Amino acid sequence: MRTLLSLLLLAASALAQPPGPCSCGANPPGRPETRTQAPYANAPDDLRPYSRFTKPYFEHYTKTVEYNGPARDVPVPDLKDIIDVPVGFLGPIENHRDQALGRMMLNGVTMAIEDVNAAGGYGGKPFKLMVHNDSAIWGASSNEIVKMIYDEKVWGMLGSIDPNTTHIALRVSLKSELPIVNVISTDPTLPETTIPWLLTAIQDDREQGYTLARRIFTELGLSRVAILRGNETYGRFGNGKLKDAARRLGHPLVLEQRFMPGDTDFHRQLSVIQDSNVDAIVLWADQIPAGNFLKQMREMGMKQRVFGAFRVFGDEMLRIAGPAAEGLEFVYPYDPIRDDPVWMDFNARFRKRFEKAPDTFASLGYDGMRIMLASICRAGLNRARIRDVFYGMERYSGVTGEMVFDPNAKNIAPLFLGTIHNGKAEFRREPMQKAYASIDEETVGYAGPPLADNPPGEVRIGIFGPHADKLAADPALRHAAGRNYTLVGIASEGAWGKSSTALVELMGQARLIGMISTDRNSSHLAEQLAVKMFVPMIALSADRSLTALNIPWIFRMPADTSIEQAVRIMTEATEKAGANRGRVRQGLASGATLAGAVRFNSRGETQ
Repeated sequence: MRTLLSLLLLAASALAQPPGPCSCGANPPGRPETRTQAPYANAPDDLRPYSRFTKPYFEHYTKTVEYNGPARDVPVPDLKDIIDVPVGFLGPIENHRDQALGRMMLNGVTMAIEDVNAAGGYGGKPFKLMVHNDSAIWGASSNEIVKMIYDEKVWGMLGSIDPNTTHIALRVSLKSELPIVNVISTDPTLPETTIPWLLTAIQDDREQGYTLARRIFTELGLSRVAILRGNETYGRFGNGKLKDAARRLGHPLVLEQRFMPGDTDFHRQLSVIQDSNVDAIVLWADQIPAGNFLKQMREMGMKQRVFGAFRVFGDEMLRIAGPAAEGLEFVYPYDPIRDDPVWMDFNARFRKRFEKAPDTFASLGYDGMRIMLASICRAGLNRARIRDVFYGMERYSGVTGEMVFDPNAKNIAPLFLGTIHNGKAEFRREPMQKAYASIDEETVGYAGPPLADNPPGEVRIGIFGPHADKLAADPALRHAAGRNYTLVGIASEGAWGKSSTALVELMGQARLIGMISTDRNSSHLAEQLAVKMFVPMIALSADRSLTALNIPWIFRMPADTSIEQAVRIMTEATEKAGANRGRVRQGLASGATLAGAVRFNSRGETQ
């Protein structure tokens, strides 16, 4: 037990450490070591071209992209001779149909610059953001990139949303040797240019298409699928990778329908799809067309399952579609409803700074710029060494979670699958690899010896989490528990050693009937103790991994569940089962309705 607690405490302290000050290139990285990773992009065998028939004699994109030019030898400017450190931003922020998305990306980038400057910038000199508008006109966009490089002398650039503009930037970077971070364009051909100046922080259309195909054809067994996509670059490239995957899985797409940017009426496309007798529809679209399509589809009485790429999801889609969004499934780069402290702190600060919640564009913009600034700090003011940091990076933990980079400096972390349920999105990991087993189909149970009844008299319920001691003392919560129950709170925000010791002592008490943990971190710690000490536990957290470990003592509820409801569920289960931990666990897992509305399955998830 001591070993387990020690490991948990070390991990928690490591995560809590703030980033150190900028090293200003004191220890530049040198050339990145050559890595090999095959197959390219971790593509599953059954989704690779001709994999059933032959093995290619050569595979591209499996080794680290090399840079062999002279730019590493360019002298680094003396810190005392510079006023600031310029970095570039290129995105659609005005006179463009995607300007709302570009402005959100700019907000995230701006906040990243502000955070790093508040921590000291580059050796006391501030990073300066040079903002340029992407008008999606090739000549104008290329002029902005050239101006950024040669007039403003930026050390790196982030952008853009449009893959065509990003391709132009790549060609310019090949001549001018400029590091570029791409955070939102999912065009899979960007890293396949093998231009050695690009880091891509979002999973591309290949991974999105393969993940959707695995879900639709392998997991759900659907066979007749249509796709609706925008008639622009984003829709065209995504559509291609999904079509490839569907064909290789033996279910070529039945139908492809297109719409023009700005379209709001989809009745013609819906009529054609309805006549095709398909089982499911895939949307490769943005929020507004996706919302209109879903609403009109349900109004026409169509009941097919609907799936989507990551840009279908957001508040605008939910507002437009309303109840018609129910059941929509879509891939997403990260889990936006998780409750880990880093993500929640970023959300709170972003809301305060910009008076709105961060979306995908803002969140990935923030992480992408933090990668850029951290790379500059490590490499110093030398563009080639900055790109060396890009291609030597294997993992990065940001506000959106952990990114995993292949030798092409492309994020290939498994995507999440979002599902709209009761008007809200729920998320879980959805790898594109074919699963050899499905834990969701297994029954989790307790197979140990029968547990003894608690002693007669007082029955205690433990609460563990931030300010849990104050929660347990709250008169309203004590009233919700009832006079036969005593609430005992252990605050988790203090020294973890002290908190964990108190938690072990509480779980060892014979009068304790169950625990309630109030956030993600406290749930993970309490779960490890509950399985050893046979204590039923209700966790208030959005982290589905809590119930993915085959532990029969944990029951998860959404993070926004009130503590009063959790207490009522625990007391009602005890009233029905008696003061016996084993029978209380069995009652919680039985599927019976508790507190008037809540039912758990055997895995501890609400039904």
